[in-house]
Amino acid sequence: MIGAALRRATALLLALAGFATSPATAQSGCDKACLEAIAEQYRAAYLAHDPAAAPIADGVRFTENNIEMPFPDASWDTVSEEVGTPLFLSDPVTGNAAIFTAIMQAETPGFLAIRLKIENRRIVEIEHMLSTRRNLSSPPTPFADPHGFRRPGDRAQPVPVADRSSREELIRLGDGYFQTLENNTGEIRNTRFAPDAERYENGMVFRDIEKDFRLGRYAFNNRVRRVPVLVDEERGAVLFRGFIDHKGLMGEYLQTDGSYRTSPFREPHSWALLEMFKVRAGMITGVEATFISAPYNATSPWGPDNRK
Repeated sequence: MIGAALRRATALLLALAGFATSPATAQSGCDKACLEAIAEQYRAAYLAHDPAAAPIADGVRFTENNIEMPFPDASWDTVSEEVGTPLFLSDPVTGNAAIFTAIMQAETPGFLAIRLKIENRRIVEIEHMLSTRRNLSSPPTPFADPHGFRRPGDRAQPVPVADRSSREELIRLGDGYFQTLENNTGEIRNTRFAPDAERYENGMVFRDIEKDFRLGRYAFNNRVRRVPVLVDEERGAVLFRGFIDHKGLMGEYLQTDGSYRTSPFREPHSWALLEMFKVRAGMITGVEATFISAPYNATSPWGPDNRK
């Protein structure tokens, strides 16, 4: 246990160092407006099936659902329309931009999270996490109709300067969420939640985030591997890539209120995710996650691969 905690602490310190050292625009040659304009070009090119409509670098690395492949492929060929209003995030320090949106592939609905790495105003990395019912499979998992999905309006808005958190605090609060989620016992670990904080998982809303954590509802999560990949200080947002691993050994378990639940995971299983946290005044006010089912102990070409 001590070794695992030490590895987590070391990983977080390394992430903080990597996210806090570069001057703005040094990595990408872009400020926020530039990054988000390129992300919008990418979005339009994707929907039009036209890679030439975006500044995509030769030799760009492309993954969809953690599988690396030549670009373009996968949903670049099958996307038929976008549903609703996308959310853009950007991080001039690291040159990353992100898009959370919903799409249709003919009659198949899906929720799509995109991370773009931009260098010298060209896209050098493209990471898609695309959740459809097929990509979730079992056990029963939240998945909403994208046509009815409406995220809270504050997600895209800047946080007032007086209520903003530093890059380090944004990462710490997001990581604390995952600390609380891993082997959930009812203890809130190194994070804080606003009373009205809501979580959206593949478009489906869950309220009372802290209440569920304090019940120990997620005791079946044996390990959460994660790494921060984007910090949008102006919007008070931090984006993580990660995996939630379930050994599948737990059956019925006792919650902190004395009630019993039964774990839905009865075989080894993992979730893969891109998950963002909205923070104001040092508290998580909202969470939005796009995640898929994955083989137990799956990894991403982008990381993390801290399975020991």
